[in-house]
Amino acid sequence: MFPGMNKKMLEQAMKQLNVKQEEIDADEVIIKGSQNLIIKDPKVVKMEIMGQETLQITGKIEELISEDDIKTVMEQANTSREKAIKALNESNGDLASAILSLKA
Repeated sequence: MFPGMNKKMLEQAMKQLNVKQEEIDADEVIIKGSQNLIIKDPKVVKMEIMGQETLQITGKIEELISEDDIKTVMEQANTSREKAIKALNESNGDLASAILSLKA
């Protein structure tokens, strides 16, 4: 967590500050919202600091393509679902680029 700091010293400091830490076993983490993300091979640490719970998640982040985006590209480019998904992946989720690449 802190480079160059002894693990025992860190644990002792956290105990003095009443910080509780617990590692959570997870295969993947999915975040749904304005961005849909999937974190592969995550390391998840739950911490409780002054009554507030927080999660620290590290791992390989991938952006999921929403169903609405796929449908939009399919309709606008008059193409199949597979081609729409491929175009969205190649354009890193940029709808306009995906549609234009299929219309070209």
